[in-house]
Formats: sequence, C-alpha cells, structure tokens
Amino acid sequence: MPRAHEIKHRVVTAFQRRVANPLSRRLPGQVLVETTGRTSGLARRTPVGGRRVGDAFWLVSEFGLKSQYVRNIQADPEVRVRIRGRWHHGTAHLLPDDDARARLTSLPRYNSAAVRVLGTELLTLRVDLTD
Repeated sequence: MPRAHEIKHRVVTAFQRRVANPLSRRLPGQVLVETTGRTSGLARRTPVGGRRVGDAFWLVSEFGLKSQYVRNIQADPEVRVRIRGRWHHGTAHLLPDDDARARLTSLPRYNSAAVRVLGTELLTLRVDLTD
C-alpha cells in the first residue's frame, strides 16, 4: 500500500503536469528553468519560484530527486533560467546539505508557502549564472 507522501507526490505531480505547468509556462513573468531531457535530449521548461542573488539563482524543489527537472539536472547541469522575460545560461548545483526550509524564508513568499505545503522531499538548488 502506498504511503501518504507517495500518494501526495502522485496527485500533486499529475495536477502540475496537466494543469498548472502548461498555464504557468505561458505567463510572461513566470520564472522558468530549461533543462535538457535526459532520455529525449529535448528542451524541457519547468515553472519554478526562486530568487536571483548576484550571479546565482536560488530555488527549492518540492520533491527533490523525484522531480523530473532535478533528474535532468543530474544528467546535465547546464541549464537556462528565464528571469523577468530574459534567458540566462548557467550551471545548476544540487545542495542536499543546505537547509531547504530555512532557504525558503529568503525566497518569494507565495511560492515558498506552496512548496512547504505540497513538498515532501525539499532540496535546494543553485544555478550559477554565466550571463
């Protein structure tokens, strides 16, 4: 029998894939992380919440290593991030030793609240921007 957090992951992921992400990707102000699909090789764009601090973009994944975009980053850390309508190239780093809950206090409030409520395996990521 599946555990509660596994059911939560399936339900939230299905909703995000079919409803939330397709709508969010179209919003001009939405931050997107573009990864390369680890099996398809195609560009994959995922709406995220985070904040640019200097030459780095910080975010927290709600499902950690179960998130498809995180798995893509593991296979190829070269990404692009769309911030305020402009694309930036960068290298993503998974930071499992970072306190993701504490990190959320420095990121956009509404997204952080959603990540806290919906997330089951929080993981901090940092993208070092090169342009």
